[in-house]
Amino acid sequence: MKFAVIKTGGKQYKVAEGDSLLIEKIIAKDGKTVFDEVLLLVNDEDVKVGQPFLKGVAVSADVVEDGKAKKKLVFKYKNKTRQHKKKGHRQPYTKIQITKITA
Repeated sequence: MKFAVIKTGGKQYKVAEGDSLLIEKIIAKDGKTVFDEVLLLVNDEDVKVGQPFLKGVAVSADVVEDGKAKKKLVFKYKNKTRQHKKKGHRQPYTKIQITKITA
């Protein structure tokens, strides 16, 4: 079992080859991207831990689509003053497919 932990968008993700996941929006050229901020690599029984990142290890991925998540509503209300405020937010995301983990 081979997997890695990468850091992107201020978050950490556990990824393996063939996985698809939603991450914070990134700008990718040619629909491909490479993550070089790898924190941990597990290859069968061999474990490598970075301090903070591993050198010479990269994770390649294809960008499947860009989009926006479902709308989240924020409603503020003040009692007895007839004061209210309704706002919505849609977080942009990028869906990626992990193709290869190189060590």
